[in-house]
Formats: sequence, C-alpha cells, structure tokens
Amino acid sequence: MKLPIDKQFEPITWEQFREAGMLFFVNNMLHAFGLAIAVTEENGKVISASPARVGYRGFSEADQDEEHGKIAKYLADNAINFPEEIKD
Repeated sequence: MKLPIDKQFEPITWEQFREAGMLFFVNNMLHAFGLAIAVTEENGKVISASPARVGYRGFSEADQDEEHGKIAKYLADNAINFPEEIKD
C-alpha cells in the first residue's frame, strides 16, 4: 500500500531529529571523515545547521549510551509503521 502523498514527506523539527538520536547517528558516521553537522542554538532552539570540518572523532562512552537509548526509543515507537511505509 502506497502512502498518501501528504505522508510521503513529513518534515520534522531539528529538535525532533535530535531527540530521536538521529543527529548523533549521522554525526557518528561523518566523524570518520572529519565532518559533522553542526547546529547553532539560541534559547534551546536550533536556528541553523550546516556541515563542518571537525578535528575530533567519535563520542564519549556516556554520550553514546545516552544517544543509543534515544535511537532505541525511536525504533520502539516507530517500527510498527515501517512495513507499511516501505511498500511500493
């Protein structure tokens, strides 16, 4: 079953992206190349995001544990929808 056109592209906020652990996930991969998506915040709200060169690789064990928990929660909350979303 194909998703309705209004559900095929559903924007989320940077805050939602970060809360799901996805910024960590992407940056974890990008660090291997000396890159990251850097965000600028004001009053706890993301106001801009851009790719950046970085001089570090990876995250601390504590940060990884926290972010992996966010990713696990995202999967637990959303996995039920995945089979329908990928049809067609």
